[in-house]
Amino acid sequence: MNGHEHADVGIVILAGGKGKRMQIEDLPKVLVPLYGEPLIKHLLHSIEACVVKSAPIIIIGYKGEMVREALGPHYTYVEQKEQLGTGHALLQARGACEKKYQHVVVLYGDMPHVPADVVDQLVTKHKTSGAVLTMMTATVPDFNDWRVAFSYMGRIVRDANGKILRDVERKDAIEEELEIKEVNPSYYCFRADWLWPNLARLKNNNAQGEYYLTDLLEMAIEQGEKVESISIEPLSALGVNTPEELAIVRKMLYGVLNGNGGMIKMV
Repeated sequence: MNGHEHADVGIVILAGGKGKRMQIEDLPKVLVPLYGEPLIKHLLHSIEACVVKSAPIIIIGYKGEMVREALGPHYTYVEQKEQLGTGHALLQARGACEKKYQHVVVLYGDMPHVPADVVDQLVTKHKTSGAVLTMMTATVPDFNDWRVAFSYMGRIVRDANGKILRDVERKDAIEEELEIKEVNPSYYCFRADWLWPNLARLKNNNAQGEYYLTDLLEMAIEQGEKVESISIEPLSALGVNTPEELAIVRKMLYGVLNGNGGMIKMV
């Protein structure tokens, strides 16, 4: 498969967050350094080899000019003037995407290691299945040690046939659902003609008053639309929201980001 086969696919990277829990004020979260480079640069390097060859669209917000300066002119930047959640952030890319791409991949600038072949798998599954939404999920044996960060992600509830029924956020989950080890890191590929009108319908009736991208999964299921998923290594779903998580990412991604023999064994 060559890059031209996916000319109808765009990649949007959400990179507007302030990173309050990182306890930093002078940097946008995606510019927090990891092995001498900003978090988002690791992601950009990682996905360079994927079959989607269009330059990513980067949603900037808090101190967005710093992100532009750090990354240079090779990307399309879209500003999210108010921080109103991940759904609102993606909606800002509508103008840059709508007439160009039939499918949209969504990644996050604070999740530094999504391998190119994983993006390729996501896009291929999405386009061949005819789903309106295809997501990546990760399954862990437990939520101990470095895997504790996954306990804060939504749990994937499936029926007896393996069909996704819903994504339950930790705060809304009952005890039985909290035991589910398959989680949602919120990496998606959407069919654009379904995405944009439904994104505009998102509600913000939650404790944070924000528009959540994760609500699109529930909308698709309620509409009876086709939803698909691929399974990825937990390492690819590690993100950075706190100093503790940055320390975990430093430890777990050392071999990957420094070229020391590929993927680290999951322990």
